Order: sequence, then C-alpha cells, then structure tokens
Amino acid sequence: MAEKPAANPRQPERGKEYVRIQNVTKRFGDFTAVNNVSLTIYQGEIFCLLGGSGCGKTTLLRMLAGFENPTSGQIFIDGEDMEDCPPYDRPVNMMFQSYALFPHMSVEKNVAFGLEQDGLPKAEISQRVGEILELVKMGQFARRQPHQLSGGQRQRVALARSLVKRPKLLLLDEPLGALDRKLREQTQFELLGIQERLGVTFVVVTHDQEEAMTLASRIGVMNRGEIVQVGTPTEIYEYPTTRFVADFIGSVNMFEGRLTEDEPDYVRIESADLGGRIYVDHGISAAPDSTVWAAIRPEKIEISRERPQGSDNTVGGTVKEIAYLGDMSVYLVRLQSGRIVRVSQPNAERRNQARITWDDSVWLSWDPSSPVILTQ
Repeated sequence: MAEKPAANPRQPERGKEYVRIQNVTKRFGDFTAVNNVSLTIYQGEIFCLLGGSGCGKTTLLRMLAGFENPTSGQIFIDGEDMEDCPPYDRPVNMMFQSYALFPHMSVEKNVAFGLEQDGLPKAEISQRVGEILELVKMGQFARRQPHQLSGGQRQRVALARSLVKRPKLLLLDEPLGALDRKLREQTQFELLGIQERLGVTFVVVTHDQEEAMTLASRIGVMNRGEIVQVGTPTEIYEYPTTRFVADFIGSVNMFEGRLTEDEPDYVRIESADLGGRIYVDHGISAAPDSTVWAAIRPEKIEISRERPQGSDNTVGGTVKEIAYLGDMSVYLVRLQSGRIVRVSQPNAERRNQARITWDDSVWLSWDPSSPVILTQ
C-alpha cells in the first residue's frame, strides 16, 4: 500500500470531541442544501469546510451558529445538544465575510459592543478590549472609525470583536475573501498564531484551496451538500479518494485506463488517453480489467529532451504553451494522443541556457509512487 503521510504538527491530539454533527440534513423547499452530513471536530483544531459555491458549506456553518435549524439530525457542541439552544446562548461566535462593523463606532467601541451587551463591568471591558486589540496588532488604531482603516485592518477588528467574548468555538465565513493575495497570505499566518495562543476551536468556511491548506489541521471537502472526504491537508492533496477531490484540490492530470496487471505490490494500467502504460509501485482494490483513473500532479512529472530509460511511465509530446510564474514555470505539453498534460518545474537557476521552449519535442516521466489510482 501507499506510504502514509507524515502527521500534521498543527493537528491536535484526538482527545476531546468538541463538535459532533450527526446525520444532519437541511432542506429549503425541494432543494437539499446539506445531505445527511456526519462530522466530528476536536477541541483546539482549525477545521476548514472547503468547496465551491452552492456546496452547502455556509449552510452547515449557519446551523452550527444557530441561524438555521436542521431539517433532521443533531448538532452537539461540547457534549450539549443544540436543538433548543438559541444563537445567543451557544458558546460560539461568528465572523462574517462582510466583517459587519458598525460604521458610527470607533474600533474599540466595535470590539467592546458584545461585552457591553452582556453587562460586564467597564474596567473588565476596557482590559479585555485592550488585550485583544494588542493581540491582533490594532491597539494603536483603537480610536479610529472603520472607514479610516484598510481592508486588512477591518478584518483584524472583526476578528478581535469575535474573540473578545472568549468563545470556545469561532466560526469564520470566508474570513479573508476581501483581501488582496499578498495580504491574505500574511493574514493566514497571523490567524494561525492567534489561534495557537488562544486555543479556540476554529471552523472556517472557504472556497480557496490554498487558504484551507495553509490554515487547516483538517479539511472537509464538500460537494452537492455532502462531505466527500475528510483529512489533513497532506492526505487530501496526496491521497484523494475520488476524482472530484483530486481535481478540486490543486492542479492534476487525470488519465483514464484499464487495469491490466494487479499484484499485491504493483499494478499496470494501459491508457489510450495517455498513449502509454502507467506503472504504480503498490497494490489497489479494483477488479482486473476494470476502468480506473490515474491522477498525477504537475509537479511530480519530469520533463526532458532525452528519452528516459524504460517503457512505463514515459510518454513523448510537444511543448505548446509555457507560463513563467517566477518561482516556477508551467508547461502545457500535447501528447501524440492529443491530450494536453500540465507540467510544473521550479526555476531553481536564474540563467538556464538549456531551458525547454515552445515547440520543443520532449519526454515526460514520473516516479512509480507518483500516480494516485482512483476507482470513482
């Protein structure tokens, strides 16, 4: 069998179960938004619900918050059934995509609002607001109004307001969607640091694969109202269980083929799609002569002008397009079968006189451990 991925150092010990979603379904009229979902989230982890628009991830988040009620099924938070628990009594806070800051209030007033509504003493409110603003690096902006802040600063204020009440569970709906790419990447690591310091359980909804891979200790990939795979970022990327997951997470080349040799420690696949044979150095669970799909990530394919030795895992083609992305180059190679294959290579050398260019005849090859063989 394939080698197991290394443990994620951000994944907490599978100790205390904190959120349990049990056979939850949510229907709006004839439309099923969430279909019989069961899921366990552990205390102190960052769990990302990842999927495209309309997959049901935000509806699931809203049911956790209490803004929607399940049509059927149960939701438990810290061992307590949430069926009759209104949103304001749940140990939960939610950070909305729009941030929803009060425009007429200063930063510190925005953050203090929830504590004031709870009737906490002024001295305690002042202390907690000051502490959380320092944590999100917004202490010096306490007197400013929201319109005087950048998008990234408003995001931090919204985060501070969500955390100041010290919820045990924080729900984040596309929290970084309004930020530009560079600021989004920076803020992702800041979120990780804040979560680790406070130990709050995060449930994040996002359609951004890189965001989920960066933030999550575990990811639940959703499609058509169902969770189709749960795992660490490494497991989801390197060991997808379906074609949908393999195709949705990152870039992938998918080749259909027929299983011609099926041994305990290797398999061979004949693929007209590829125009060659695929050799994999571990066994799979599939019937002989069955149709399977080989998923190969672009960065796992080598590209060269010289033909590698061996007849398996080797195919020739012509370079049709090249995209230079700075740290890497992406090659689109047309095979004799007509199939276009995506190959990515790091630009390790600043000057490479032998660099492959347009219309070059090339050979593609990959290691026997690189393909993931899928049966569905």
